[in-house]
Amino acid sequence: MREKVEATLARIRPYLQQDGGDVELVAVEDGVVKVRLKGACGGCPMATVTLKQGIERILKEAVPEVREVVAV
Repeated sequence: MREKVEATLARIRPYLQQDGGDVELVAVEDGVVKVRLKGACGGCPMATVTLKQGIERILKEAVPEVREVVAV
């Protein structure tokens, strides 16, 4: 499952990088994906929206085993 998550994040990453941000995969445990938002995304007031409505939604569509995405 980790490989599928990495591949999906690789597809998302260019969009975050356009705005000066990035995402790093920290861990995948029991369907919970832990990520670290970096760059502009780390301090952005919209980071929660990006995480839940963007990254989490796309990951759940691509990798059905994903239950939740959390920032660490």
